[in-house]
Amino acid sequence: MTDVRYRQQADLREYPAYAVELDWLRTDQNLLDDTFALQSAVIIALGSDALAGTTDPLPGLDETDRGGWWGDLDSQEIWDGWPVGSKLWLLRRAKISSSLASDGGTVFRASSYARAAIQPFIDKQIASAADVGAERTDVSRIDVSVLLKRGPDPAVALRYAELWEELGYS
Repeated sequence: MTDVRYRQQADLREYPAYAVELDWLRTDQNLLDDTFALQSAVIIALGSDALAGTTDPLPGLDETDRGGWWGDLDSQEIWDGWPVGSKLWLLRRAKISSSLASDGGTVFRASSYARAAIQPFIDKQIASAADVGAERTDVSRIDVSVLLKRGPDPAVALRYAELWEELGYS
């Protein structure tokens, strides 16, 4: 069964600035566009909130919600699946720290979170390899890139911008 194709739009003028709108694309015949199933799955994997660990720092000072999706419960046993989402949401209010920081820095964390969200595609042999990277492109911005391969050929190449709220420091 194929997945529907998603259109991704970020409107930086809207609040919250990190919100991304996903919508189903339709064909000229007004049917759901079911092409680009792997790309859609990657968008969902990176754009959904994974369950935070008990030791992960949450974005809000008084926050207790660890995110995640109830459908992940027993996903392995029920349909041979895996928990969907990434922990990129934990970085919404994070200060962009240096690579010398004790946690490896914010760019390292963004790359690690994205890599963990993409790893099931390799483990389940949906893709043969993945290149995941993150780089600081501005004072308040980190871009995450994902290149999934099927055999020697690139299957999905996406670039995501993780936007940071202004906290008064760079």
